[in-house]
Amino acid sequence: MDDDTPFPGLPVPPPLGASALPAGTYDGSLVLVTGGGTGLGKAIAAEFARLGADLVIASRRKEHLAPARAELAKLGRRVTTAVCDVRDPERIAEVFDTCGLPDVLVNNAAGNFPVPTEDMSPNAWRTVVDITLTGTFLMTREFGRRHLAAGTPGSIIDVGASYAWTGGPGFAHSAAAKAGVQNLVRTLAVEWGPYGIQVNGLVPGLMPHDDMTDDIRGNLDRAEAHDTRQPALRVGAPRELGWAATFLASPYARFITGHTLVVDGANWQRRGLVSPPVVPVREQMGRGPFTG
Repeated sequence: MDDDTPFPGLPVPPPLGASALPAGTYDGSLVLVTGGGTGLGKAIAAEFARLGADLVIASRRKEHLAPARAELAKLGRRVTTAVCDVRDPERIAEVFDTCGLPDVLVNNAAGNFPVPTEDMSPNAWRTVVDITLTGTFLMTREFGRRHLAAGTPGSIIDVGASYAWTGGPGFAHSAAAKAGVQNLVRTLAVEWGPYGIQVNGLVPGLMPHDDMTDDIRGNLDRAEAHDTRQPALRVGAPRELGWAATFLASPYARFITGHTLVVDGANWQRRGLVSPPVVPVREQMGRGPFTG
């Protein structure tokens, strides 16, 4: 936008590497991030490492782990990687046995792709729901059971999505799964609060990064001027999600639990004074008429 615009939007964030928390906030802590080999998961992991945490990065895809480890290790912390399908409870237990009991669990792993509901196969539904909802539950259950047995506190952050509240046309599988994740946040915050385990949600807005899937990138490419489509008049930076995560799990936020923090510049609450014309999801995705 021009420098003389009367609507400057929200200020740009501090530079990469900055932090609002004291240096060493996470010294001696172990943080496990699922889906941490790429994208927003990796950005979250990096901010914990900058504050002193050792990391466990889990991913379904082995090829994502070595590059992530090399990049994150530059921050000077120990980085352990684990190939892990969060749908497999036995493999999850093995990861905990091998890597140790984390102080913080970030459930970032998810499955998603755009599809009109009438074109969605039963297998597509099961895959996304099993990774996003069941996988989050299985990771959380293992974390919680081990901390309960040890009598130690812990913090869980579940990465959600704003369409858990609003519905997600074109993403019915993911929206339904994320709504379940949001309910887990509220339920477990009450169940496990007496034992010192806090559970919170974290919802990102539009934060473009190099690891976006072709499907998601294709949807973005169908629109232009993403900055001016946000109330903040800018998109987010992945590090902004990392900063929010490190705060929620920190000693300074221990009385915050059962909360979902949205980091999206108010975009999910945006409403126009006049509703735009309805464009069916099939048309938005460039698909022809449904033929059965």
